[in-house]
Amino acid sequence: MISELLPDSVVAVEVYGNDEPENARLYPGEEAVVAQAVPKRRREFAVARSCARRAMEKLGVPPQAVLPGERGAPGWPSGLTGSMTHCDGYCAAALVRATDLASLGIDAEPDGPLPDGVLPAVSLPAERDRLRRLTHDNPGIHWDRLLFSAKESVYKAWFPLTRKWLDFSEADIELSVDPDDPLTGALRAELLVPGPLVGGRRLTHFEGRWTARRGLVATAVTVPHYT
Repeated sequence: MISELLPDSVVAVEVYGNDEPENARLYPGEEAVVAQAVPKRRREFAVARSCARRAMEKLGVPPQAVLPGERGAPGWPSGLTGSMTHCDGYCAAALVRATDLASLGIDAEPDGPLPDGVLPAVSLPAERDRLRRLTHDNPGIHWDRLLFSAKESVYKAWFPLTRKWLDFSEADIELSVDPDDPLTGALRAELLVPGPLVGGRRLTHFEGRWTARRGLVATAVTVPHYT
């Protein structure tokens, strides 16, 4: 599901279900991170890293530990950049050579409504207006959850480039629907604070894709290199 949202240069590995694959073992250093975590958190942590290591192998990189760094951002092997996501019943990782993309972010969420009170805290008035129109035209998708996922993907792509926090209110995201497939579409995030410099260019927006399938909504944002 995630791979269809990403360019061919990105390797994505995903696992459905809540069973832990045999190869989802923790590497030295990773065990300490989740030593006190509940079993669900330990499983998701391990499976997401198992996906990442399989992606490393597909890119010709020896599999290694993925330790969380500043603000929990994963530490990738030299020469790679990537992103991971997990929710109930789904884990995924996407990796790419740093020469092919400047950054990327992925996120998956259950296709259900956000808890009461969350949407006003994570969205702008203009975003909520657009969500109402999307819900009217295509009520089969929980657009509030999809917007939240998009915000997460934007942040995951933003942080490696800036090493700074990006608040939910600092990116205005517009979701559009593919006319040939109402379960997929594009997203555009207008940055409301100064964007990162990539190749000497100050970015003003991020772009990505979304899909809603198999009881999930998923988003991916990619940041190309600029010359």
